[in-house]
Amino acid sequence: MISKTFVVLTTLLFSFSALSTSFAFPNDPGLLKRQEIEGTGSRTGEGSGSVNPPPPPGPPRFTGTKLVHDRAHPWKPLRNGDERGPCPGMNTLASHGYISRDGVASPSQMVTAVQEGFNMENQFAIFVTYVAHLMNGNLVTDLLSIGGKTRKTGPDPPPPAHAGGFNVHGTFEGDGGMTRADEFFGDNHSFNETLFQKFVDFSNQYGDGYYNLTVAGELRFQRLQDSIATNPQFSFKNVRYFTGPPKPTSNEGIAEIFSMHPFLPGGNVDGKVNNFMVDPTSADFTKPCVLYADIVNTVQGLYPNPTGVLKRNLIKNLGFLYSSLPTALGAQCDQLFPYGQL
Repeated sequence: MISKTFVVLTTLLFSFSALSTSFAFPNDPGLLKRQEIEGTGSRTGEGSGSVNPPPPPGPPRFTGTKLVHDRAHPWKPLRNGDERGPCPGMNTLASHGYISRDGVASPSQMVTAVQEGFNMENQFAIFVTYVAHLMNGNLVTDLLSIGGKTRKTGPDPPPPAHAGGFNVHGTFEGDGGMTRADEFFGDNHSFNETLFQKFVDFSNQYGDGYYNLTVAGELRFQRLQDSIATNPQFSFKNVRYFTGPPKPTSNEGIAEIFSMHPFLPGGNVDGKVNNFMVDPTSADFTKPCVLYADIVNTVQGLYPNPTGVLKRNLIKNLGFLYSSLPTALGAQCDQLFPYGQL
């Protein structure tokens, strides 16, 4: 008989997979070989390591129940230099070899990984992966760290871009996390045992030891209230507003979670706690195309004057992101072309 503790731990990893991405064995062996060859320079610090990014993979052939912790994907401990970050789901995929165990992978590998490891819906996987890559990845080498900044992603892009990985505050990592503390308190990426115990307590209180939509809604609301009361820099809007509620493998269930405790995007202002103000300019679930525009504007701010390979890759990656919007956000937005079209 499977224990409730096991169910809670397993569902935790699945519910947080919405912030994730990656895979060690793509369906196209030729693609992997090409990336190994073209990416060698970037991962060793030699040469430019530029890559012409391939389109994201489609849905897997099999989407039913299967063993994920299998013989091909055993858990292995971290080695010196391996990257891990604020997303338990991505950390788990790396530790089981669904992406490179060093925690650095391409977006297309990440999409395959969350599909194979977490059965995430294809278009939603593309959306969350390419948002993370456009904001925190290396657009020249087509590599993204699931943790902090690392030379394994290759030479830095021109500032203000940073290739800082998932640890960068304010995009996928953000305030009000379920098992990570707010960045204001000094460590936004290490596992926080106190917060995890709160997760367990809420699962026992609202889910009889299981993790369900009621637990997700109650715990989400409580973590937001904790941050408002203790973090003078608390912010929960735009991209973070869409990626901060725990979700199933796509965006199903999000309406139920939000209806328990409706919460508009915004944050504490004037450097004070308990000083939350709604931001009417932020995207929310009634204005999904505002989110798309905000992402494009943020990318433009990071890459104001791209040229050559960088410009080409930006155009391609923004196109990949746009293609996922109708399914991932349920909206048909006008496509924006900040860098032109290929």
